[in-house]
Amino acid sequence: MKYGLIIIGDEILSGKRADKHMAKAIDILKARGLKLSWVEYLGDDPDWIRDTFKRTMTLAQSGEWCIFSCGGIGATPDDHTRDAVGAALGLPMALHPEAAEFIRIRSAEMKQEVTPQRLLMGTFPEGAGIIPNPYNRIAGFSIAHHWFVPGFPVMAWPMIEWVLDTHYVQHFNHEPYLEKSIYVFDLGEGRLIDVMREVEKNPALKSFSLPSVGKDAATPGHVELGAKGEPHAVEAALDVYKTEVEKLGGRWSMTL
Repeated sequence: MKYGLIIIGDEILSGKRADKHMAKAIDILKARGLKLSWVEYLGDDPDWIRDTFKRTMTLAQSGEWCIFSCGGIGATPDDHTRDAVGAALGLPMALHPEAAEFIRIRSAEMKQEVTPQRLLMGTFPEGAGIIPNPYNRIAGFSIAHHWFVPGFPVMAWPMIEWVLDTHYVQHFNHEPYLEKSIYVFDLGEGRLIDVMREVEKNPALKSFSLPSVGKDAATPGHVELGAKGEPHAVEAALDVYKTEVEKLGGRWSMTL
């Protein structure tokens, strides 16, 4: 399985709020031996949201993708996700009976009236499933290998974990994976390209390099040179890196 993340909200793109979902999603997936393939940020533009989901739902038809979406499933005028998903799939919207019951229970707990506006939060594209919300009972929804949760981290993160632990546990730690690197000194990134290409001849590996100008005398400029993939292949790649860096007249140390 491959995993994607869509984050929706003008407040993210304007800088009014800083996104925390991507870093947390990486951690949630990593804890289960999974990794994030891509992230997209969208503003509150209903047409753009609709067209994005048309594209990602075509991608997900293969059954090889699990795609999370955070934000835009409330009941205010700037919450377009539910309707945009319905439009992308050509499906009518319908009040989900279980989601509606959760709303009624929550309204009773809060001593609030069950209004049509509140019930909008349980109105999803026809045929959608629901995602339980342990924080306030207001459900998210799922359809077409996509999982839609609120933008609030306190709700979104446990809901994402529930989805993975309920529906994707068979994929946990399915492929042994390791990411490891060294710091290279006295060599520019360009001098390391040939050895990176050599390492990538192994299809079980991907190489990477991250140059840094350094912070001070204790942390001088360097290139973080690494590999990720099958653990034994990664360890072998690091041995190659160390040998080749020394041949090129550079120095190396293990990363912190």
